[in-house]
Amino acid sequence: MTETLDLAQPQTPIVQRSALDLIGNTPLVLLRGPSDAAGCEIWGKCEFANPGASVKDRAALWIVRDAEARGALEPGGTIVEGTAGNTGIGLALVANALGYKTVIVMPETQSREKMDTLRALGAELVTVPAAPFSNPGHFVHTSRRMAEEMPGAIWADQFDNIANRRAHIESTAPEIWRQLEGRIDGFTCAAGTGGTLAGTGMGLKAFDENITVALTDPHGAALYNYFACGELRAEGSSVAEGIGQGRITANLDGAPVDTQYRIADEEGLEWVRRLMAEEGLCLGLSSGINVAGAVALGRELVARGKRDARVATILCDTGFRYLSTLYNPEWLKAKGLPVFPWLQR
Repeated sequence: MTETLDLAQPQTPIVQRSALDLIGNTPLVLLRGPSDAAGCEIWGKCEFANPGASVKDRAALWIVRDAEARGALEPGGTIVEGTAGNTGIGLALVANALGYKTVIVMPETQSREKMDTLRALGAELVTVPAAPFSNPGHFVHTSRRMAEEMPGAIWADQFDNIANRRAHIESTAPEIWRQLEGRIDGFTCAAGTGGTLAGTGMGLKAFDENITVALTDPHGAALYNYFACGELRAEGSSVAEGIGQGRITANLDGAPVDTQYRIADEEGLEWVRRLMAEEGLCLGLSSGINVAGAVALGRELVARGKRDARVATILCDTGFRYLSTLYNPEWLKAKGLPVFPWLQR
């Protein structure tokens, strides 16, 4: 399952003329441990290599460019969004590069690193108590009201603005297809807004409708039951940030999901631990959950007789964004989660 790098053939570094051109075209890496566990190749799309260190940079760029094309966002305007953090970071970076201001509304339960990063980027940060979507105080509803009341502002609306999933139809899916030279059998990831899952799935199936697209859902989200039995019903809970959904967003509408997996935090954390300790990848829990889902999909494809299967998933963001949570032994203990061995020294 391993590949050898030919050091005799140096590669020319990519040269870009704008920081925005650094968004996308991220590397794809073969994950050795997950590949061995699945019995086939598991590949991770390194979205932490985007300038904002997460997959959400893509949605941010497409949302802003779409607003400009529609004439909704004028020079010097303000972008308002409700987010678990990574979309806000992407929007702040894009806004800075294009001369806009950003106002970001976040649940106060998100990691300190995300909040500090947003402030460092110059975004105005508003935190609100965590609340269900039905509550008017939910961060999404709060951000919408703020945008409506603010002159010269637009609401990014990442959950229901399909410029989000178009980013993945037009960039993520073609990149994966090219990187795997058109030989890919499965794709899976979790859903927050649903843009990455639906957009990448749609884009890949446009190349080959036989590619299996799977939802990987954390506990506490309702989509697993929706795709399994047609009922939006949540069970359990998860500490993962930025994933898990209780409704069918506009981005999820029509998502080509063929099968679904539900992954516990403990299983996702085990892959976070192994990828760090064995492969040198420092990732967040959403990435660990995605990898666990990719292993499950790989095993299923092998069981169907596809022994040379290739499965791709999304490595959503860097673990450096969770130093106060996932990489903090006291936080892990308080949540009843296992502590990584090197944090116990």
